[in-house]
Amino acid sequence: MSVLVISGTGTDVGKTVVTAGVAALARAAGRRVAVLKPAQTGVALDEPGDLAAVTALAGAVTTAELRRFPDPLAPETAARRVGMPPVRPSEVAAATAELARTHDLVLVEGAGGLLVRFDPDGGTLADVAWSLGAPVLVVAHAGLGTLNTAALTAEALRTRGIACAGVVVGSWPAEPDLAARCNLEDLPLVTGAPLVGVVPAGVGGANPTAFAEGARRWLAPSLGGEFDAKEFTAREFDPARGEIPR
Repeated sequence: MSVLVISGTGTDVGKTVVTAGVAALARAAGRRVAVLKPAQTGVALDEPGDLAAVTALAGAVTTAELRRFPDPLAPETAARRVGMPPVRPSEVAAATAELARTHDLVLVEGAGGLLVRFDPDGGTLADVAWSLGAPVLVVAHAGLGTLNTAALTAEALRTRGIACAGVVVGSWPAEPDLAARCNLEDLPLVTGAPLVGVVPAGVGGANPTAFAEGARRWLAPSLGGEFDAKEFTAREFDPARGEIPR
């Protein structure tokens, strides 16, 4: 796999930290890694964006940002409001292909969910993944409501003939409630894709060494780590919590 597209089921689900985790593990394995952010929104030109967070956690990886818009809106809306040219899926695909020429792995981090509009013609991250023939890693919220958004995202991928590389819970709480714990078993059922990681909340401030060590525990072998979904789920349904495993 030379290109992996990373999408959330929505905003603020931990997509950037998951991207950094995949990048850190690939880099630790000796792979040349690039991270592409097609559209950064809600960040001024002189402020650090998502790519700065990735490099702070993953270390020296190549980064590229195609467009930056100051308003915290969908890329197409944000571009229109300031009179800037939108990001076109064809532009993203071309930039990805160029990075893939000199890197072993290119990670393309979307903005929000899979079908957030990039341009006035309705181009989305799904179009980018389809044109590249690249799988999509879905980052989901931990708690109540995530089954619906995850199922919708998986259905959108299937209808477009795009492979799903799995689902990662992007911000696992220190004290998960019943809904979050049940979601560990239910996310694979509603998406038809494996649970390939659970990343704890609040790890965005870790140093690169500690983060890489953590990423190995949090992400599955398909992403370069050692995470075992069955083992993790069984632990969360420990009878000591008062729950009976199903």
